[in-house]
Amino acid sequence: MDVQRSFFIFGFFFILFLIWETWKFQSHTHINQFHRQHYNVYSEKNSNDNNIFVTTDVFHIQINLKGGNIEKTQLLNFRDQLNSIQPFTLLDTKNGFLYHAVSGLIKKNDFQNKNFREKLTYRTEKKFFKLKKGQNELQIPLVWISKDGLKYVKTFIFKPNSYDIILKYEIYNNTNKNLEIIMFGGLQQTIAITKNKSSENSSFQTFRGAAYSTDDLKYEKYQFNSILKKNDLNVTTYNGWIAMLQQYFATAWIPDNTQLNTFYTTKINHNTAEIGFYSDTINVKPFSKKIYTSKLWIGPEIQDKMATLAPYLDLTVDYGFLWFLSQPLFKLLKFLNSIVENWGISIILITLIIRGIMYPLTKSQYRIMSKMKELQPKIDKIKQDYKDNKKQISEEILILYKQEKINPLGGCIPLFIQMPIFLALYYMLISSIELRHAPFVWWIKDLSSQDPYYILPIIMGFTMFLIQYVTPSNTLKTDSFQTYTMCIVPIVFTLFFLWFPSGLVLYYIISNFVTVIQQKVISNYFKKNKISI
Repeated sequence: MDVQRSFFIFGFFFILFLIWETWKFQSHTHINQFHRQHYNVYSEKNSNDNNIFVTTDVFHIQINLKGGNIEKTQLLNFRDQLNSIQPFTLLDTKNGFLYHAVSGLIKKNDFQNKNFREKLTYRTEKKFFKLKKGQNELQIPLVWISKDGLKYVKTFIFKPNSYDIILKYEIYNNTNKNLEIIMFGGLQQTIAITKNKSSENSSFQTFRGAAYSTDDLKYEKYQFNSILKKNDLNVTTYNGWIAMLQQYFATAWIPDNTQLNTFYTTKINHNTAEIGFYSDTINVKPFSKKIYTSKLWIGPEIQDKMATLAPYLDLTVDYGFLWFLSQPLFKLLKFLNSIVENWGISIILITLIIRGIMYPLTKSQYRIMSKMKELQPKIDKIKQDYKDNKKQISEEILILYKQEKINPLGGCIPLFIQMPIFLALYYMLISSIELRHAPFVWWIKDLSSQDPYYILPIIMGFTMFLIQYVTPSNTLKTDSFQTYTMCIVPIVFTLFFLWFPSGLVLYYIISNFVTVIQQKVISNYFKKNKISI
């Protein structure tokens, strides 16, 4: 099977993949548009009198003292958009959209009576807090005291250059009665995406929804639609976490693993979902104290840091169904970048490494092409001799291949190997926070987004034509349909690549140039050894 036909097969399956992904994106968009038109989840008329504000070297955070919940988080080291001066907002509260990290303590009786949303109003010393330079940690205690002597101290602990927040609950039972308490934490989010909250990569959607990990499951996604359909999650575990995921960023609760916890999902209303946890009953004896500690990650999906915070939390980086390829490719890419300090050059180097490893297969492909070309007159004779019997033609050709020890599919193997690598690189580029807004050279300011001037896709299309031009084959001269097909495929690919991440287009360009060079080297080798091609 010649290279042109192989490219056609590769292009056919790849375009099918693009159509499928686009259909999923459009379906998701239509659902979101419906919700945006019919429901607003929050009114900005709510008073800000209860809010306190926290600033660290990585955060601007807004906490509502009614409930002591985080209702807005800005990530200072990440821009909202390329070339923007605005920090990226992850958690938020605004008209038409909310995304909150909630937590609290509930008496066991209130929990059983479904008073799960009861909010206590805490007090604190001041309204503004700041982690100063050189300060090891910033503790923000929120205090609530009941009339009968019950006291809760809810302390947020921030550390420098850290996206994980420690939440420490101190429960003081200053009564003469035994207290049974339950601690809960949850992540609430509007399912509909407002325009300014849409995915950064418009060509495809990465996973956006809930996820969790338990003693029995390393990592499990949980679709928003499943929550809306009341397919409620209800699992108990000591270890694990619950999270809300989106492209590049995640929020996750890691509860105290010394307690048995129950992970749950619930539908707050038709447009807002929640995933959360609640602890087993905490018994606090009269005139005694208990402490319950959990952790909250709010920020970029930095794999090495998330892995140290909780087992398997790094799996929240959504590399899709080819994660087993994307993960090692990312580690290699990160290693190369630590040397050259340019993600674009790292992509070029990883392309050269991949193509170098595949060179023996490429050489074998051309050897098969050479043999098949030599057999073409015999194949034409078989077609002529059995022109009225297609089944016999196929059988005779297979017998010929067997006699000559040729596997006709062998010529396609390098291309079929490249396809999953290509897709794995795609998911890596649109999911790894390290590549978000990563510049290359000149006009390429963000390797994770499309080329703003479409220069790279046009170069890529040129390289596909160049491959066809330098590939020796008689098929283009004899098969007018395939000639037309192989002229149209580069154009179709170029059109699709217009909206692809520029880093991926760069990989494909370098890969195509390497293909041309390898063809020249192999061709010279065949000529030197008098092997026809």
